[in-house]
Amino acid sequence: MEKYDVTIVGSGPGGYVAAIRAAQLGFKTAIIEKNQLGGVCLNWGCIPTKALLRTSEINHLLHSLDTYGFKAEKISFDFSKIIQRSRAISAQLESGVKHLMKKNKIAVVQGTATIKGRKGADFELLVDGKEGLLSTHVILATGARARSLPGLEPDGKLIWTHEEAMTPKSLPKSLLIIGSGAIGVEFASFYRLMGSDVTLVEAQDRILPVEDKEISTLARKAFEKQGIKIHTRSMAKALKTNKDSVTATLEIEGKAQEIIVDRVIMGIGVIGNTENLGLDKTKAKVDKGYIVTNEWCQTAEPGLYAIGDVAGPPCLAHKASHEGVMCIEKIKGLPTAHPVKKDNIPGCTYSHPQIASVGLTEEAAKAAGKYEVKVGRFPFLANGKALAIGEADGMIKTIFDGKTGELLGAHMIGADVTEMIQGFCLAKTLEATEQDIMNTIFPHPTLSEMIHESSLDAFGQAIHV
Repeated sequence: MEKYDVTIVGSGPGGYVAAIRAAQLGFKTAIIEKNQLGGVCLNWGCIPTKALLRTSEINHLLHSLDTYGFKAEKISFDFSKIIQRSRAISAQLESGVKHLMKKNKIAVVQGTATIKGRKGADFELLVDGKEGLLSTHVILATGARARSLPGLEPDGKLIWTHEEAMTPKSLPKSLLIIGSGAIGVEFASFYRLMGSDVTLVEAQDRILPVEDKEISTLARKAFEKQGIKIHTRSMAKALKTNKDSVTATLEIEGKAQEIIVDRVIMGIGVIGNTENLGLDKTKAKVDKGYIVTNEWCQTAEPGLYAIGDVAGPPCLAHKASHEGVMCIEKIKGLPTAHPVKKDNIPGCTYSHPQIASVGLTEEAAKAAGKYEVKVGRFPFLANGKALAIGEADGMIKTIFDGKTGELLGAHMIGADVTEMIQGFCLAKTLEATEQDIMNTIFPHPTLSEMIHESSLDAFGQAIHV
């Protein structure tokens, strides 16, 4: 059997980045993947959904041309080409990952990996149940899959997971989306802007429940203005499939109601892919569907690590990539390695409008009981660039500790906020205070000026509101 220093199981944004960093540091590296290189994110998640969402934004813009002084008639689209474009982008990026594996001399092994046990100081890995390879270190980066509920399981035809929702043969006239986290909201936004009648159901008391409450409220208003029907404190009790439709029994704030829709999308989150890895042959533990790790992504089994979605929330591609690099650098013993601070991980929802956040919400900051919470706000309506580009709806919200000036959190809704949130991420990583942000010169006219203005507002120094 071939022996490697590091073997990564799974080639998503955590796995392939970890493999490249390992190769850069001189480790003999292998990566085992049962499906496509790039994992769910590149092939069935982050990337293709953004391609679809961009298309829906263009469709929305084309139907708003009068605002900019233009006129167009008989606007139409070819839905099959929209889907083809999304798939082509994923295929292009998968090819890029293949090139990176070859460039960095990483062995790519196709198949399903299972830990057979130890052979001396090394792990013995089976591939598709057959003799595989030996590795001193093993990093599990197997990702996660869509969560389902008993009695509401997807059938791939009328009741969809995210995969079917990205590759439909035609645009459904009506949709029920169960779950209003980032997955559910992004699909609701795409299909509504493309013309579908969309109903969004959320069991909790507000949509986007992990976001700041004020931002969630603004998001709901924006989505309802677009025509999305939203029911909170509600859930789907039963789904009955018909020939080409689904009859859904909903409980809306305690009252039963039936609706008939063309398709249903399940968007209630994900659960880690921990099965059939051979974890029972190790000391590694699984809790609530995720592999238990310490701050260095180490499991209880020496030499065995887990990164990304399989190691628990937040289930985000950029968290997985950062953990992959950190994990490899820790194995190498580099002094630059340091644990990931979850409060510094941004979350982004690429709907229309976009939502982005990092750090504590206002509620969480107050509940901590140790901060002198100061909140700043700045509306898109007061920003010249936002008005110029026709994107006047939105807000930037910042949360500071008045005693120390520490930036506790930032929350945004509006155009391009998924790009702007990085300004706050950098500030948090550098442990910047309000004075650092206030003394930074922002270019004018830009949307990023609102980072400055919202920080000024938190301390009563706002200029333009």
